[in-house]
Amino acid sequence: MGKVTVGRENSDTIDIHYEDHGSGRPVVLIHGYPLSGASWEKQQRVLLEAGFRVITYDRRGWGKSSQPTSGHDYDTYASDLKMLLDRLDLPEVDLVGFSMGTGEVTRYLGKYGNKRIRRAVLMGAIPPFLLKTADNPEGVDKSVFDGIKEAVAHDRPGYFKKFLDDFYNVDMYMNTRISQEAWNNSFMAACLGSPYSAYKCVDTWLEDFREDLSKIDVPVLLVHGDQDRILPYASTAARLPGLIKDLTFITIEGGPHNIGWTHAEEVNKELLDFLER
Repeated sequence: MGKVTVGRENSDTIDIHYEDHGSGRPVVLIHGYPLSGASWEKQQRVLLEAGFRVITYDRRGWGKSSQPTSGHDYDTYASDLKMLLDRLDLPEVDLVGFSMGTGEVTRYLGKYGNKRIRRAVLMGAIPPFLLKTADNPEGVDKSVFDGIKEAVAHDRPGYFKKFLDDFYNVDMYMNTRISQEAWNNSFMAACLGSPYSAYKCVDTWLEDFREDLSKIDVPVLLVHGDQDRILPYASTAARLPGLIKDLTFITIEGGPHNIGWTHAEEVNKELLDFLER
């Protein structure tokens, strides 16, 4: 376990908690909302057994990282990632992002390029651009996101209950691909996150990644469930072919948002096949 200081808020430092295990070529796993780096347990074990060095970290506001009220935007999230990579002096890194983590991967590559990066993986992708605008009619109405922020502000645990039910498609997979105990674990991780982060980071879901995507010049694996209720397939993954130069696109049939848990065997096979090329 370690930490890297990425800034200050008033009298205290802003620290990013990370874990660094194994040896071999480094893989950095970037978690989704509203979890932490610990949510990668089904991928971490497999990657370590395959001989990779595996680094996980908690985004600011979540897990064991600091919970500031500043820096909740993708430029800052990407900067936090860069400081971690620089601190560990990682060469030839494979970046793997899930959900919100796909935003870090995309913005990092768009802003900082491929100097340290070998390959990238997007699971349950948030790019290219979720917000419906005149030049993005495939997006989602802003009123939807306003409603999410209102729900978080009104009753954050109550919102997480509904969110995690859709995160795992519990009506389809409870007691088969997701246990009540695993769902409870995600709920606890969500509630332990910063209340302010849970509210404020909703705004980051509206960021436009189209320019970042055009700059990506490393091979990218995209894995997305076609039954994703959080980041709908048609509004996200289905639009990425043609926007990323070197893209391998895998659709998980029947997959909900968190395919890394519910469909870990399929996801891990594709992940290892891609990283071992």
